[in-house]
Amino acid sequence: LAKTGHAPAVDYARWGAIDRQPLSKIQKVSGTHLHQAWLQVPHVTQHDEADVTDLESFRESLKGEAEKAGVRLTPLAFILKATAAALEHFPRLNSSLDADGEHLVIKQYCHIGVAVDTDQGLVVPVIRDVNNKGVLQLAAELGEISQRARDGRLSIDDLQGGCFTISSLGGIGGTAFTPIVNTPEVGILGVSRKRVIPQWDGASFQPRQVLPLSLSYDHRVIDGAEGVRFIVHLKSLLEDIGRV
Repeated sequence: LAKTGHAPAVDYARWGAIDRQPLSKIQKVSGTHLHQAWLQVPHVTQHDEADVTDLESFRESLKGEAEKAGVRLTPLAFILKATAAALEHFPRLNSSLDADGEHLVIKQYCHIGVAVDTDQGLVVPVIRDVNNKGVLQLAAELGEISQRARDGRLSIDDLQGGCFTISSLGGIGGTAFTPIVNTPEVGILGVSRKRVIPQWDGASFQPRQVLPLSLSYDHRVIDGAEGVRFIVHLKSLLEDIGRV
């Protein structure tokens, strides 16, 4: 196991009927990449929750404008925009370790990968120059590139050049998880399912919508203090989206 990286061969049919299915090409490629990332990167994951009640009200107010533009305005467009703003504030999260292991390459651009679930496995197309685009434009690009991913029409260029990755499982469920850093990036944001909680306002409990966030980062580049400052800053942007 230590030499090959594979589990020892087991005859599972000894105990009952089995169905042996091949992995897709995407699963084999991404599996190798994720395995190497897990072995090479010392991961730390920081969890937090953002109160997105006001953001959701604002998103609802833009529904008519989005429909006229022919786009589906999801929370992910706002998360992309807020993440880009947070990366500008914390440029080390927008970096990669140089091949010599002694320098940090801080990027002056902001291209963010978005994990897309397809029938063949997970792919991460890249949305470019997120910091320079509005939420309607981001929503349109998200819809277009996600559809191309599901149709198997992504180019190699669509999958390269990312600075940071967002993996959103909110449409499925979950409360928190530990996303694996998409090397050579140094950070990845996991987003779980939004839920409603009662929050005390000083006089009574009010229903508030909270969004679970999980930030994994490369501890060789980002220490714990910077990691928590980043996710707290991102949380503050999501809670006051007008700042973005």
